[in-house]
Order: sequence, then structure tokens, then C-alpha cells
Amino acid sequence: MAAEIYAFGDVTFDAVERRLTRGGHTLALTAKANGVLAALVRAAGRLVTRRALLDEVWPEANVEEGILTVYISGLRKALGESSQSRFIETVSGAGYRFVVPVSVPRSVPSDSNGTQPRASNPALHELIGRGRFHLLSVSMPEMSKAVAAFERAIDIDPGYAAAHAGLAIAHCSQAELRCAPVAEAYARARAAALRALALDSQSAEAQLALGTVLFLAEWDWRGARRSLERALELNPNYTEAYLLYGRLLEALGSLDEGLQTKMKALERDPFSPLVHLQISLSYWNQRRYDESIQWANRTLDLEPKHLLAREHLAGAYWKLGDFDRHMQENIRHARTYGVSREALKPLEDAYASGGRPAVVRFMLSTASAAQHQPPAAQMALLHGEAGELDAAFQHLHAAIDARDPCLVHLAVAPQWDSLRGDPRFAECLGRMRLGLT
Repeated sequence: MAAEIYAFGDVTFDAVERRLTRGGHTLALTAKANGVLAALVRAAGRLVTRRALLDEVWPEANVEEGILTVYISGLRKALGESSQSRFIETVSGAGYRFVVPVSVPRSVPSDSNGTQPRASNPALHELIGRGRFHLLSVSMPEMSKAVAAFERAIDIDPGYAAAHAGLAIAHCSQAELRCAPVAEAYARARAAALRALALDSQSAEAQLALGTVLFLAEWDWRGARRSLERALELNPNYTEAYLLYGRLLEALGSLDEGLQTKMKALERDPFSPLVHLQISLSYWNQRRYDESIQWANRTLDLEPKHLLAREHLAGAYWKLGDFDRHMQENIRHARTYGVSREALKPLEDAYASGGRPAVVRFMLSTASAAQHQPPAAQMALLHGEAGELDAAFQHLHAAIDARDPCLVHLAVAPQWDSLRGDPRFAECLGRMRLGLT
């Protein structure tokens, strides 16, 4: 496809594909690192203020200026900057300037299937980039924006496989984050993934999209593995494919191999909050809770308002028996989602009166009285923690019936340990065709 490609020194930077190549080595960039570098390169020779960078790369988030220091440092390392060779100049108290002359190569790569490239369409590429930016945030409010961006890209060019692939993954993320009805989101994801594959079977993005659907929606472990291995064969530097493949390996019980696969993603994208969060998940599944906390905190260093990182912290403190910190992180998480202090007070009162057991009883009582019950998987966990195993398994079977995406790690995830010793747990794994004990 046509791309926004810049060349300077021995470096080539593809702003659309978020890829930096230097000396024959390629590094995949996160959406935010890509945004910072693109802003500087487009304004090569001119000062870009810190405020302008924050407004462009974090348009809807209130983040501290210090986050720029992290990304600039990472970009300098990726560019191979040294005292003798400088790319990015720091203008004290103001911002940054890209000081190396930049040229735009005339040749434009062909599509991945070998057909003639499309005519350059800045609006199309901007929408694809915007969709990926929202998608990689792994944030509930951003998922509808990701879907909208990919849908608009499809309106511009219905034959562009990457737009359909992005839409499929965005719908899967909606299901995982419960931003949309699970069955509906997965049906749309499958249709979009198959459309992407029909348009370009040699597209790594299309293979990743299909692998995502097969893994999360259909629990077709073998099919997902084939698609993800094919995606990595087509693009050996595909960060997101390494992450999902690592998750799949862990779901199948290969915890060490899953972690090592995610570490390959880290090598290619060392400043991605999503990569750090997925490594935290690996340590969680290995029951190495202190290390899970470390990687969740590293995620928050990169993205201070990352809600899933807060969930990881709360879960790790829970398993460590540090219920005070568990409660603190849950409160922070809820407040970030906009839950008022008044709404949280009954929960805090329950904890103050009887600790974690009182909180579990309170949550079960409020769930039974609520007009809309929490997801079946959450009810299964609460009943399991309360020792009410019959009710727990009733809800767990309901969650399996609904293809709840949080169950893909049922065989290994520690939150299910309260049910693991019951013979009915093996039956649940069998229903998912996991075949693990």
C-alpha cells in the first residue's frame, strides 16, 4: 500500500506502518512513539513545542509533560543517536527539534499481495493510523472510536484489507472490554476478518484478525495458532501478533513459551504500554505476583491512566493477601471510570466492617438485587471466593455458553483456583476443548 515514508541518514521511517529501519534492523513503534516521531520529522528543522506534541499525540488525555522525556529517550536509542550523531535536539524549556535533513523516497512499496499500489490517499492512511492508535490504548472509551475510524476507512476504500482487519480486531476488543454485546461484536469481527482475508490472503493484518477471532470468539486453538504463525511468517516484526500468540500459548498451558514470545514483542516495541501489560499478565498466570506488579507499574509509568494495569495491580495484591492495597487499587480504578465517592462508600464501609469477606458478601447481595446482574464469569468468581461452589459452577457454565472472552485462560489463570480442585472444573475445560487438568 502507499505509505508515508521518510529517509534520513541510514534510517527509514514508515509513519503509516509504525516501522523504523536502521542498518538493516527493523523496530515496530507504538502508536504514541510513532506519533511523536512523525510530528518531529514532519516539522524537520523547526521547533515543536512540548504542548504541541502533547496535543497531537495525546489529544484527549491529560498527561504530564514528563511522559515526553520517556518517549524521546526511547526514540533516540532506536535511532542510534550518540554524542557524535544527533537526530533530536532538546530546546530547553520549550520542546524539541529534528535536526537531520529528511527526504521522502519517490518509490512506494506495492501491496503485500504483489498487486500495483493504490494511489496515495492521506485521509485513508490517517484513519488507519487513528484506528490503530485508539485500538492500542486498550481502553473502553477508545474502542468505539477505533471502530468508527476503520469503518470510515472502509467507506473510502472498501477493497483495503488492512481496514477490514483493523475493524475485526476492534470488534474483538469491544467484546473483551464489554463495550458491546459479546455475540454481536464477535459476529461482526468474524465477518470483517473473513473479508480482509478474501481481499488479501498474504496480509499479515488479515491473518492476525482471523487468528484473533478464532482465539477469542471461537476457541479454535489450532486454527488460531495456524493464523498467528502465518501472520508472523509474513511479518516477523509484527508486535501485536507476538502478543496474541503469547496469550494463546499461555491459554494452552505453555506459560514459559508464552512469556518468551511476548518478550519478542518487547524487543520490537519497548515503549508499548500494551506489551508491558501483557508481560504482567504472563507473570500473573505464573503466579509470580511481585513481578506482575512490577510490570503493571511499568505500564502505568508509560500510560498513567491505563485502567487494565490498575486491574492487574488489584488482582496481584488480592492473591498476595494484601487486601488493603487491593481495595485501594479497586477504588482508584472505579474513580478513574467516573464512579462517585458516594457510590463507592457502601463498598468501603463493608470493607471497614469485615474486610474482604464482607466485600464479597456485599457484592453478591447487591448483584442479586440489581436489575442487570454482572457478567456470569464475575458471579462465578465471587461465589467461588465465598465457597459457594454449586452457584459458582452454575455461573461458570453460563459464561461458557456466552463465550465470555475472559475464559480463554481458564486452564491456567489463578483467579479460578478456588474452583480448580472440584471435578466439575475439568468438565468446564472439556467444554472449551482445552483438555488440560
